[in-house]
Amino acid sequence: MTGFREAIQTHTRAGLLRRFAPRNDKWVELDLMSSSVAGPEIERLIQLLARLPGLGPRSARRAALHLIKKRDALMMPLSAALDVAIEKIEVCKTCGNIDTQNPCTVCIDPRRDPAILVVVADVADLWALERARATNGRYHVLGATLSPLDGVGPDDLTIEALVARAHDEKVTEIILALNATVDGQTTAHYITDLLQDANVRITRLAHGVPVGGELDYLDEGTLSAAMRQRTLF
Repeated sequence: MTGFREAIQTHTRAGLLRRFAPRNDKWVELDLMSSSVAGPEIERLIQLLARLPGLGPRSARRAALHLIKKRDALMMPLSAALDVAIEKIEVCKTCGNIDTQNPCTVCIDPRRDPAILVVVADVADLWALERARATNGRYHVLGATLSPLDGVGPDDLTIEALVARAHDEKVTEIILALNATVDGQTTAHYITDLLQDANVRITRLAHGVPVGGELDYLDEGTLSAAMRQRTLF
C-alpha cells in the first residue's frame, strides 16, 4: 500500500499537465498552480492569448513573454492597433465582410463584376479567395453553415439577404464556394432549392485532384469526385 499511496499519475489533456495522487482510496487532482509565477495582470494576458486559434497554454505564455520583452516595439503598437480595430471595424451591410468602411472595399470596387455573386461561409473564406485572386465577382458571407448538431439553422445565416440579392437583375451567376463537408454541402443544397425561381446560374467549386497532388495520397471520395468531374484535355 505504501507504493500505492506514494504513486502519482500524470495526464496531459488539451495541452495542460494534470497530476493525480491517491487520497482515501480515490485519485484526486493535485493543484500545480498553488503558487503563481506572475501577477494577475500577466496571468490574465496569458489566459486571453490562449483563447486565440492555434495557441495553447504553453504557446500563449511564450507569446506573452515575447510581448512583454518587446513592449515598445510590439506590445504598445499592438495595443494601439487593437483600439483602432475596436473603434473602426464594421460588418459590411451588403456582403457581410469586415472592413473599416461600410459598404466594404470589395463592394464599392467598380472593377468588380456585379453579375457574379460568390457565396462563402465565413470571412476567412472570402479572404482566402482574395489572396488567390480566384474571382473578380462580389461576395456574400453566410456567417456559418447549416449544422443541426450545433444548433445552427437557416435563421442564423444571412440566407434571406442572399435570396434578395440573387433576384437582382444584374446578378446572373451564384457561385457556391462552400466547404466540401457534410454541413457545407447541406447548405449548398438548401440554398439551391431556395433559388429555383431566381433567373441565375448556380455553380459550385470543382472537387477533385488539387494542383500538385499525387493520386496515391488522395482519399477515395476525392478520387471519385475528380473522376466524375473530369474535363477535356
